[in-house]
Amino acid sequence: MASDLMEIDDSLYSRQRYVLGDRAMHQMAQSSVFLSGMGAMGVEIAKNIALAGVKVGTIFRLFSCLLTWFFPCSQRVEAVCPRVAELNPYVQVDASSVPLDDNTDLSFLRKYQCVILTEASLTLQKRVNKFCHSQQPPVRFICCDAYGICVRVFCDFGEEFEVSDPTGEEPKEIFIQSITQDNPGVVTCMDNHPHGLQTGQSVVFREVGGMLQLNGSTRQITVRSPHSFEIGDTSQLPTYTHGGFVVLLKTSKTYTFGTLEQQLCDPQVLIPDFSKPEAPLQIHAAMLALDRFQEQLCRLPNVGCLQDADTLLKLTEEAPVNSELVRCLSRTARGTLAPLAAAVGGIASQEVLKAITGKFAPLQQWFYLDTLELVRPLQSLPSEEFFPRGDRYDGLRACIGESMCLDLHKLRVFMVGCGAIGCEMLKNFALLGVGLASSSGEVCITDPDLIEKSNLNRQFLFRPHHIQKPKSTTAAEATREINPELQVEAHLHKVCPATENIYNDSFYSTMNIVVTALDNVEARRYVDSRCVSNQRPLLDSGTMGTKGHTEIIVPNLTESYNSHRDPPEEEIPFCTLKSFPSVIEHTIQWARDKFESAFVHKPSMYNAFWQMHPSAEAVLHRMQAGESLEGSFQVIKLLSRRPSHWEQCIAAARLKFEKYFKRKGQQLLHSFPLETRLKDGSLFWQSPKRPPTPIEFDLKDPLHFSFIISTARLFADIYNISYSVKDLSEEAVSKILSGVKIPEYRPSEKCIETDESAKKPDQLKMPLSSEEEREAITQLEQAITSNKTTPDGLHMSSLQFEKDDDNNGHIDFVTSASSLRARMYSIEPADRLKTKRIAGKIIPAIATATAAVAGMVALELIKVVGGYGLESFKNCFFNLAIPVVVLTEPATVKHTLIRNNIFFSIWDCWTIFGHEDFTLSDFMSAVREKYGIEPSMVVHGVKMLYVPVMPGHSKRLKLTMQKLIKPLAGRRYVDLTVSFAPESDGDEDLPGPPVRYHFSPDGKAP
Repeated sequence: MASDLMEIDDSLYSRQRYVLGDRAMHQMAQSSVFLSGMGAMGVEIAKNIALAGVKVGTIFRLFSCLLTWFFPCSQRVEAVCPRVAELNPYVQVDASSVPLDDNTDLSFLRKYQCVILTEASLTLQKRVNKFCHSQQPPVRFICCDAYGICVRVFCDFGEEFEVSDPTGEEPKEIFIQSITQDNPGVVTCMDNHPHGLQTGQSVVFREVGGMLQLNGSTRQITVRSPHSFEIGDTSQLPTYTHGGFVVLLKTSKTYTFGTLEQQLCDPQVLIPDFSKPEAPLQIHAAMLALDRFQEQLCRLPNVGCLQDADTLLKLTEEAPVNSELVRCLSRTARGTLAPLAAAVGGIASQEVLKAITGKFAPLQQWFYLDTLELVRPLQSLPSEEFFPRGDRYDGLRACIGESMCLDLHKLRVFMVGCGAIGCEMLKNFALLGVGLASSSGEVCITDPDLIEKSNLNRQFLFRPHHIQKPKSTTAAEATREINPELQVEAHLHKVCPATENIYNDSFYSTMNIVVTALDNVEARRYVDSRCVSNQRPLLDSGTMGTKGHTEIIVPNLTESYNSHRDPPEEEIPFCTLKSFPSVIEHTIQWARDKFESAFVHKPSMYNAFWQMHPSAEAVLHRMQAGESLEGSFQVIKLLSRRPSHWEQCIAAARLKFEKYFKRKGQQLLHSFPLETRLKDGSLFWQSPKRPPTPIEFDLKDPLHFSFIISTARLFADIYNISYSVKDLSEEAVSKILSGVKIPEYRPSEKCIETDESAKKPDQLKMPLSSEEEREAITQLEQAITSNKTTPDGLHMSSLQFEKDDDNNGHIDFVTSASSLRARMYSIEPADRLKTKRIAGKIIPAIATATAAVAGMVALELIKVVGGYGLESFKNCFFNLAIPVVVLTEPATVKHTLIRNNIFFSIWDCWTIFGHEDFTLSDFMSAVREKYGIEPSMVVHGVKMLYVPVMPGHSKRLKLTMQKLIKPLAGRRYVDLTVSFAPESDGDEDLPGPPVRYHFSPDGKAP
């Protein structure tokens, strides 16, 4: 990657490429940055930009003892460089021997594209910034500081900094319902879909009917509603008739920056917490006072020194200031909060990448953050709590005190997932001293996955020699290297209903906090339900590209993860995928489905059938006797067409081409000619429907050749047929294809589905015609006669779609098939990279966002350990691309009224203890007597135990609970859903909390 000639290593950078794009990746590979300071913030930035792939990083100076950070080695900067460099083989990391101070000749900085100063004096920051700003072109300048509870980031990228893509969002095709002939003309979106545009943006028109002059033109828009926008004068254009779509036109934007000197007096700040919008300017004043304090006294304020706090407060008298903030800053300035440095280090690192690539909107120009909520409840503690004790936790102790440190050491944490967020969380645990063996603490982690090369770009605890080793055990070992005192137990299990025998109630009762580091919603929902059931706090987070979120869930204080549900992902209608694609996502999903059907589902179905019916002769006799065997028609068709050598695989691929890309189009145009009109007189083939153009096969076309080769290889894989490299040559393929006979096309009168609500039919359950049954019997007789029904012949190899192996042909097949279908329907094709992302459902990811969310979560963990109130907690959402950071208070738990002043929340669970002869009637009486309300309905899961209106249910009242329901293995209870009688007849039954029924009186309440 060090030169233009070298390709991007997709096996390492694939997830990041989807965030930054290839242009930015190449720019980073040719850029050099200078980083001064290896304290908390400096090490975080070094880690993140090394993982990202910046070509050369020069590190200067060491402020903090690295034993307190996550490179366990010598304090000398020369010893740190190799540890940073080993994060990425494409990155060169040097140690600078040039002293950087007020007398240094700064001309050596000209060779760098970006200079980052951390923990430098304000005087030096201003001097270096002035030099960088004055260069032509300017050297991009960033400075960062972390002092106790306060951090700041400042950016100056010069007077004219051009950004190629301010948001990074992928332009979507917006289909048009109508365009008015007016001034201004108004565009309404198809089916009232939201357009997501902003006033001032420009769009390009395509495939518009009637107003043909719009096609290819660019118009600036003014938003009228979420579903419509104005495009200027259309009154002189012909009447709009049908179809068309617009695409947002990406335009570059130029940003202007002031120098540090200018911005000190008139700061331009980002506001992360709108509950205290004045905070950034208050932190600005407080940290400038701290700069002056250091200049005057050549030191930081002493921990717990009231005189120093008074001095610092006096230095802020000319500015609006929060005295509480200033005093807390004074007390903690010598301290370090590792999670805060991680969070803001991630944000600052993204600014470094912006500086050298021009990708995404830069920070203008200050970012401030404080954790006042974390230290506010600790102010009444004696000063001795915060004094240093000569160990690795002195920096932390200065901020949160000895008692809180000891509570962290004793903590028992269960973390689900050891991927990118998991690695960052483990680093934070190690630096905070969470779960020390000597204090009976523990960090239990679980992840069933193995390490892949693509993980190394973000999951910084792993190295190339760890590939194909378990994530959890490897991460545990790496974490113990950072802090040998940690007690880390690693598991290889999923956390799901199938493992409830391991992660049961007893297990959760031994854990204080649960942390999720997962990448899917369903797993989060399950873990959340277990936390609610067991009254355990849950800290959740996730990222997608430059976006990240954190959610803090605390028993009896907040809502849970399951309290809110995102709208379900829109499914592509079956008829759209099968016959009427309109955007590239449709053709990619179609190709992915074809892979699943031909190379995964059919081989699996084939094997399952012959495992159930091992004798082909027996199957033949049963079918001849008129017996219907599910799947027999499809299986026998596969058997009769089974290739036995490579040439037949090529022929099968050629026939697939004919079917997919020629005959399908011919059949559609036969069923719906171009002039077809609907009942209302409108054209059938109008946007978003696109008429197909059948494709004539041409082996000289690289796309055609790629489809034939990739499809034939996959057939060879499932039928265990060998082939050589020579067999893949165009000459060899051409020779085989010359002998392949293509049957003549005959139109079918088969009905083509056009109803968007129709679901895909289950082919196995569709009844066979007598002709199909006779055909299957004949084919099976021929297969038996030709000796095709050997044990090998009755077995196929089912493939598993693997997106990250470039040699297996899986992505080759999907890319070629999708591109050919896109060509047939005149859809703009996607390149291999985009196809891989969509087909593989890859979540774009970058280390900067991962570090930021993990840092934010770890800060909240300390508050949970301290037992803080709701007002102290912060959920976070950010998008580092824009950039925006939003901190909000978690949603308070809702209490629902049942009636008569009886309330419940999601955290409530009523309990009833029974015995062997305890009946359903006894249960209902016990609920009424204990909680003062009459149950009207009892449900266990999906089983209705008692519903008065159901026939026979009244007889169940005399049955014992043991006879009616069985607990899960290892449990002595069941959770029941109980509804209660309404106050008035005709009203609906009233909901209540789950009622946990214990089968024995000695059962223990949760």
